[in-house]
Parts: sequence; structure tokens; C-alpha cells
Amino acid sequence: MQTPTTAQIRTAVEVLAKLGERLNTHAEQFLMQLSESPLGDYHAGSIQVSTIEQTTRIEAVAAQLKNWRDELGQTRRQCVSHHI
Repeated sequence: MQTPTTAQIRTAVEVLAKLGERLNTHAEQFLMQLSESPLGDYHAGSIQVSTIEQTTRIEAVAAQLKNWRDELGQTRRQCVSHHI
């Protein structure tokens, strides 16, 4: 497996951020369409919990990618300083 560049990781983080925004937007739109009833309230709660869980996972992966990007940047700086 070839190690990605820091730019590729940055792009992946941006894509994940957009995915999180998209999930929130779709959840908000869906919630506005639900009727106010016990069943509608139940579905609203399920949608909100699911959206929170998904965005939390996305944020965790984005944080891992940022850490990896930082590690790669440090490794590359060390390699450059050893070559000089």
C-alpha cells in the first residue's frame, strides 16, 4: 500500500466534513416532513440518534486522518533534515 500524501489526507478530511454536513441537512429536512404524532416523535428521535452516531463516527475518522497527516508531515520533515 502506498502512503497517501498530506494533501490527499486533507482532501479526505474535507470530504468527511461535507458528508457530516450532508447527513445533518438530510436529517433536518426529513424531520420537518414528519407529522406531529407519537409515531412521528418516535421516528424523529431515531433519526436524531442515528445522525448523531454517524456524525460522531465521521468526526472520529477525520481526527484519525488528521493525526496521520501530522505524523506524515513530521516524518517527511525529518527525512528532509537528514538529507540536508
